[in-house]
Amino acid sequence: MTSQVEPLLQVRNLHVSIPQRKGQVSPLRGVDLDVRPGETLGIVGESGSGKTMTALAIMGLLPGNGVVSNGSIMFDGKDLVTADPADVRRLRGTEIGMIFQDPMTSLNPTMTIGNQIGESLRIHRGASKAAARERAIDIMRRVGMPRADKICDDYPHQLSGGMRQRAMIAMALVCHPKLLIADEPTTALDVTTQLQILDLLDELKEEFGSAVILVTHDLAVVAGRADTVAVMYAGRVMEHAPAAPFFESPEHQYTRALLAALPERAANSRARLYSIPGAPPNLIDEIIGCPFAPRCERATDECRQSTPELTGSVHKVACYHPGGEKLTAGVLEERPTHEQATADTVLEVDQVSKRYPALGGMFVRRQIGEVSAVDDVSFQVGRGETFGLVGESGCGKSTLGRVIAGLEDPTDGHVIVDGDNASRLKGRGRTQFHRKIQMMFQDSAAAMDPRMRVDEIIAEPLAVQGIGSRKMRREKSESLVDQIGLPDDALERYPHEFSGGQLQRIGLARALALNPDVIVCDEPVSALDVSVQAQVLNQMRELQEEYRLSYLFISHDLAVVRYMADRIGVMYLGVMVEIGAADDVSERPLHPYTRGLIDAVPRIDEASEGSRERFKIEGELPSAMDPPSGCRFRTRCPFAQDVCAEARPQLEEHGRSAEGWPHLVACHFPLTSQRETTGT
Repeated sequence: MTSQVEPLLQVRNLHVSIPQRKGQVSPLRGVDLDVRPGETLGIVGESGSGKTMTALAIMGLLPGNGVVSNGSIMFDGKDLVTADPADVRRLRGTEIGMIFQDPMTSLNPTMTIGNQIGESLRIHRGASKAAARERAIDIMRRVGMPRADKICDDYPHQLSGGMRQRAMIAMALVCHPKLLIADEPTTALDVTTQLQILDLLDELKEEFGSAVILVTHDLAVVAGRADTVAVMYAGRVMEHAPAAPFFESPEHQYTRALLAALPERAANSRARLYSIPGAPPNLIDEIIGCPFAPRCERATDECRQSTPELTGSVHKVACYHPGGEKLTAGVLEERPTHEQATADTVLEVDQVSKRYPALGGMFVRRQIGEVSAVDDVSFQVGRGETFGLVGESGCGKSTLGRVIAGLEDPTDGHVIVDGDNASRLKGRGRTQFHRKIQMMFQDSAAAMDPRMRVDEIIAEPLAVQGIGSRKMRREKSESLVDQIGLPDDALERYPHEFSGGQLQRIGLARALALNPDVIVCDEPVSALDVSVQAQVLNQMRELQEEYRLSYLFISHDLAVVRYMADRIGVMYLGVMVEIGAADDVSERPLHPYTRGLIDAVPRIDEASEGSRERFKIEGELPSAMDPPSGCRFRTRCPFAQDVCAEARPQLEEHGRSAEGWPHLVACHFPLTSQRETTGT
C-alpha cells in the first residue's frame, strides 16, 4: 500500500468526552489515524487505552452521554462528526461494517441468524424477505459457515463460538462495506478457530477491496495481518508505522515494553517476563506531559512537563527519547530438573473418564445418549512441576480440571493427590482433601462473592476447614496480600473495586491460603492484557519456587503454556493424544493435531518474515455424543487410513527429552521430519 493513495478514513485530533458524576472522562485525547482502501490498520494497546472507543466513535456508537468534543472523522469525503445522524446510520449499515468483540451479546437472541444477517439488506437496500434470506445464505457460505441453509434458521445460542463469530462477520459484510472494523474478533477463540477467522478476513478484504481496522491486544495477531500498526495509550496514538519496521525496531518505550512482556520473547524458560511498572493514568484527571512518563524508565523532566507530538514521515512516534536498549526483566532461579520434579509424584490421574447424560424431549426430559467429555486419561505430575494442558474449546480440558480439583466426581478412574484418592473420601475426609488441591478460575470476578471483602474471600478456605482463630486468619490474609503485591487497604475493599489482573492475583492468594500441593489453573490469564499477564505469570512462578507448588495449567494459548510448563499434554475430544517436555512438544510435535495447533499460533516474526507454511486443521470438532470410532482425530486428519477407524491408538513412547521425560503420542502414523516437510 503506497502512501500516495488517498485515505478512505482520516481521523484528526479526535477528542471524546463522557460526563460522569465524579467528573468528565476523556477516553480519546487527540487521535490521528489514516486508513487507505485495501489496507489493514492494527490498533493495539492495553485495556482502557482507547482502542474500542476509537472504533465506536468512527461508527457513531458512542455511549449515550458520550460526545465528540473536538476533531473530525472524514470517511470517503464526508465528516461523520458533523453529518446528519440519519446519514451516519445509512453509512453504518452499508459503507461501514463492524465485528463486535462478543458475538453472543451483540446478536439478538430472539431472531434467527438468517434474519439478523439479512436485516440490513431489507432496511438499507429494500430487499424482499426472500431475497435477503438467499443473500444471507450466500454470504454465510462465503464466510465458511457449514450447512448455511440449515443454520440460517437457527438462533445464536445454538451455534458454537466460532460459528457465532462467522455470523457476525457475515452480518458486517452482507452489504459489501468499504471499511470493516473488527474489535477483538478472536479474543475468546482457540487458536485453530482464530486462524480460520483471520484467514477469512484477509480473503474477504482481497475479494471486496475493503479497508480493515483490526482492534486487538494481541500483538502477534497484528504482526501477521496488518499493513500498518498504531499503538494507543491513555487516549492517544503513541506510535504509528508500517508493520515490518514497527516490530523490527519499535521506537516508543511503551511499544517496546509491550513486546518485552510477551511470553514468546522470553530469552529462555528461566527468564522473567518484562512487567510495566505502575498503572495507566486516570482519564478523569488532566494529564500534564507524556501520559506514559510515570511508568517510563527513560522519562525526564521534559517528558513530565510537556506532551510530545506524533512526529515523523513514515514511522511516527510521540516520544522525546525514542529507541534504546532492549528491555529485559532478569532471570528466575533454575527450574527443577527431571529427577527433582518427578521423584516425588504429587498428582496422579489414573484412567479418568467423565460422561454426562444427554437429555431430550419437549415435555418429558429423558436420556437420549451420553456426552463423553473425558475418556480414559492418565498422567502424573511431580512436586514443583507445571503440567500444561492444551487443546481446542470442547476438548475436555476444563472438565478434566474440575474433576482433578474435586469439584466433580469422575465416572471412572481415580485422582490421587499426595497419596489421597479423592473417589474414596467422603464427608470430612473429602473436605480435608481440598487442603491439598485448589483451583484458580478463568473468571475471577464470577468466582468471588461480590458481598464479601477481600480479607473474607482469602480467609474463607481457612474458615471452611476450621483452621486457626479469626486473628490468625486475618494475619494470613495480610501476609498473602503482601506477597501478591497489592496495597494493605486491599483487604477492606470489594471485588468490583479491582482490575482483572488484581482479581486474578486475589484468586491466586485464596488458592494459596491452605498451602496446597497442587493448584489447578483454568485459563488464568486468557482475559488479561499482555502487560498484566506478565505480572501474574511472574507472580505464579515466584510463588511456585517459594512453596514448591505444582500447577496444572490449562490454556488455549500455547505461547503462555510453553513459557510456564515443564511438560505439556495435548487433548482432543476428551482423549490425551500427546505428552512430552514443553520444548519437545512445541518444536517437534509427533501428533498431526498438535502440529496443527502449533502452526495456528500467530507469531511476532511474521511481520518481517511474512506468512509461513502451515499445517491447517480443517473442519469442525465432532460431537462428543457420537465421537468417531478408533482415533477420534481421524475425521480431520489428512494422514488417516483404514486402521485409524478400526483401532484406537494408545500412548506410546517415541524418545526422551534432554531431562529424561518420555515423549508419548497416541497415533498410528506419528509425524516424522520427512512427512512434516513433504506432507506425505
